[in-house]
Amino acid sequence: MTASGPAPDPDPGPAPADSEQSDSPAVDSPAGESSAVPVAGAGELSVRERALLALERRSWAGPGAKERAIREELGMSPVRYFQLLNALIEDERALRVDPVTVNRLRRVRDARRGRR
Repeated sequence: MTASGPAPDPDPGPAPADSEQSDSPAVDSPAGESSAVPVAGAGELSVRERALLALERRSWAGPGAKERAIREELGMSPVRYFQLLNALIEDERALRVDPVTVNRLRRVRDARRGRR
């Protein structure tokens, strides 16, 4: 009898946890091409896009530190990272989420373009 009583209690508990767990694999694989896009709604950034901005907010000790972090934390090459980042800073959603970082990156990019 005690087994039948507690059984209904855990069932309602795991149901919300299952829905939360559906989001957590995307957190574990932010570098996955296909897993990053469906996580976000139409007006939100994906987990991978947020990870790109978070990485870009940090300061780096040396020239190789950022590239190492890109490979280790995001699981992608620095070339791919900068391709995605360049597209992301044109996205208005990114500007709404992190205007300071996005505007700084736009200024740096525009200054480099002006020197060419």
